[in-house]
Amino acid sequence: MLNTRSSSLFRGRTRLIAATAAGAALLTAAAGCSTASEKSATSTAGATGTTGSSTKIAVVAAEDFWGSIAKQLGGDHVTETSVITNPDTDPHAYEPTAADGRAVASAQYVINNGVGYDAWTETFIASNPNPSRTVLTVGDLLGLKDGDNPHQWYSHDSVYKVIDQITADYKKLDPADAAYFDAQKQNFETTTLAKYNQLEADIRAKYAGTPIGASESIVSPLADSTGLKMLTPYSFLKAISEGTDVSAADKTTIDQQISGKQIKVYVYNSQNSTPDIATQVEAAKKAGIPVATVTETLTPAGTPFQDWQSAQLQSLESALAQATGK
Repeated sequence: MLNTRSSSLFRGRTRLIAATAAGAALLTAAAGCSTASEKSATSTAGATGTTGSSTKIAVVAAEDFWGSIAKQLGGDHVTETSVITNPDTDPHAYEPTAADGRAVASAQYVINNGVGYDAWTETFIASNPNPSRTVLTVGDLLGLKDGDNPHQWYSHDSVYKVIDQITADYKKLDPADAAYFDAQKQNFETTTLAKYNQLEADIRAKYAGTPIGASESIVSPLADSTGLKMLTPYSFLKAISEGTDVSAADKTTIDQQISGKQIKVYVYNSQNSTPDIATQVEAAKKAGIPVATVTETLTPAGTPFQDWQSAQLQSLESALAQATGK
């Protein structure tokens, strides 16, 4: 991914208007036919579920981490397309295309993260209003506002709330197959996510209260879910995540935390390594502080949500074990 998010974020946001305008023009031309097809598909899904129809709910997710969950919960009764799937793409600075606009226009169900993370989806949705389309904005579901931490796919509680809502929405879109969606949800939560759940529980049981440092705010929900104590100032975490300037005071604090080994593990987002972060990672390694890595999107591309998260949790658990001897 990009080495300096601030410059890419500026470019991405300044070009957002042009990109979404192009998409809006195409959406205007396609709005009539897409709306008609969506109404027909929605009607058919509800009416033909009892006749064994192969009609599926068309789902578009702005990001692949939510898309992976949506696809698995929908099973045979949905088709799912994620817009951002390339690990080298910075979601904060993503430049949407007209093709993305067409995908959103033709979807019966759209999932976007919200909280300023993927504002381009809101532009596309507004460009082609459709009462038959269902939109799930994760930030709104969780009661978050602009400025809050958008990285809620790293929060165990938030993930389960999203699972509940996606299932409820599927059942409304295709009520004839409600029992199927309930079964998918039950299996996903108890079997598919079993390793993910166990790893978080194990880390919480063995290492709760252990002080850690991190490169950005994506790690904060993970720390909360696992009971780890985040020492890095949130102002620094937020600044790195959003590509804004960090304060000298925060840098000094972090340098002292590393040199004084006040933190046991340093966790960083390898998809957003600024010069400041690279310096901190190197300093942590020289101080003998284990370093664990996380990524913002599914890595490798196409990896199921639970496998991706479990691999990262295992890495974090190993780093904690090395640091504490437990």
